[in-house]
Amino acid sequence: MSRFLSNATNRIDVKGRVSVPAAFRSVLAQRNVQELYCFQDFVFPAISVGGSDLLERFERQIAAEDPFSPEANEMSLLIHGGGVFMKLDAEGRLMVTDFIRDFTGISDEVTFVGRADHFQLWQPQAFAAAQAQARGERKLAGKRS
Repeated sequence: MSRFLSNATNRIDVKGRVSVPAAFRSVLAQRNVQELYCFQDFVFPAISVGGSDLLERFERQIAAEDPFSPEANEMSLLIHGGGVFMKLDAEGRLMVTDFIRDFTGISDEVTFVGRADHFQLWQPQAFAAAQAQARGERKLAGKRS
């Protein structure tokens, strides 16, 4: 099954591009993703990246609500107002734009983090801290997995 798993950190080149890990490019190819939908994550200082199916999932949630409800309006603000479409270049690189940098604090390296049906772009130290915190909270709660 094609899922985004694991994590990898890559350097941003002098032109502001970063190579998407080969395993992630493979999943994008298997899913025939031509255009990437990127949005500012709702919880973490990360950019979530997936195909149009990711955007469509959120739009189905909005459509299920009263269009004038606070829930529908908030969700639209987050997924439409906090989202952009991007494409990989021919070499599988993504341009690290101000949209990404300003929200995440990314400067010279990007950590790519698999999240099953999408992946995220993180500032490396922020990812390490969030992962350590999640592991610590599970340990405190007595959860092994």
